[in-house]
Amino acid sequence: MSAVASVRAFVGVGANLGDARVQVLAGIAALRELSGTRVMASSSLYASTPVDAPGPDYVNAVVELDTALPADALLSALQTIESRHGRQRSTLNAPRTLDLDLLLYGTQRSDDPQLTLPHPRLHQRAFVLKPLLEIAPALEAPGLGPLAPWLQRVHGQRTVLLDAKEIPW
Repeated sequence: MSAVASVRAFVGVGANLGDARVQVLAGIAALRELSGTRVMASSSLYASTPVDAPGPDYVNAVVELDTALPADALLSALQTIESRHGRQRSTLNAPRTLDLDLLLYGTQRSDDPQLTLPHPRLHQRAFVLKPLLEIAPALEAPGLGPLAPWLQRVHGQRTVLLDAKEIPW
């Protein structure tokens, strides 16, 4: 894996097992420790009802990164963080202690099953769009265009602001 120029990337952070709020904050803290990566912004925390999945409500946030890691290395680092926080990949959409989704990696597009960019459902999930647009209101995604209009299409999905800018940094 060769180094790349610095890239703006967005990561969705979520949890719905254990103390989900603490898990999300720990996940964001772990992102701050990634080599060659700086956290540029983090959203407020949101509560959301699982979509197409069982389990308790989620706590969600989105983090903007400036990273020199290639996309596949960043994804691998995210999965390592998830594992360190007890993430089990038992079934599709199973409840989780920590979920880190690479939503966007610059303007890169990929249809690779291991790394699909932009994240294939980011425009279909209010729990992704609300925190994402909070920190980047004019953001556009490759193949989707401006993301703000997509939020209207998912208005029926329950996503509630918990505490604005609760994250202590």
